[in-house]
Amino acid sequence: MSVQVGIIMGSKSDLHIMQDAADIFKEFGVEFEMTVVSAHRTPERMFEYAKSAASRGLKVIIAGAGGAAHLPGMVASITVLPVIGVPVKSSNSIDGWDSILSILQMPNGIPVATVALNAAKNAGLLAVQILSTADASLADKMQSYKDELRKKVEESAADM
Repeated sequence: MSVQVGIIMGSKSDLHIMQDAADIFKEFGVEFEMTVVSAHRTPERMFEYAKSAASRGLKVIIAGAGGAAHLPGMVASITVLPVIGVPVKSSNSIDGWDSILSILQMPNGIPVATVALNAAKNAGLLAVQILSTADASLADKMQSYKDELRKKVEESAADM
């Protein structure tokens, strides 16, 4: 199987958050790549990454960024692939709100799916759901995952 998802982040300091998406892909058997791409410090690298992503076989990009958090939106402006933004509460963040709003408030025409603050796990799950629209085996795995979530809630309710 080839690499289907790119996980990028503005700084290596975001890795402890973005690792949650990688863990989801390992659980579901989805091939991924992960690297640092800064919209502000390495704009040429960001441009080349986004421009070449589809031709390299990627189907979805997850972009995590803190502070001004331009990475998801800038990547979305360059590629035709779906981009999922993960706002990261970084050391220079205003309680995470700057990151959330920078990713969430994209102009019409440049959509970025945005998950909650530090919610790379949900970004990974959303990417799996996107991929599962063209992969019945992956859709079955996602259904089993959701069935397990339901089962845990029902067990908790029964324990009460």
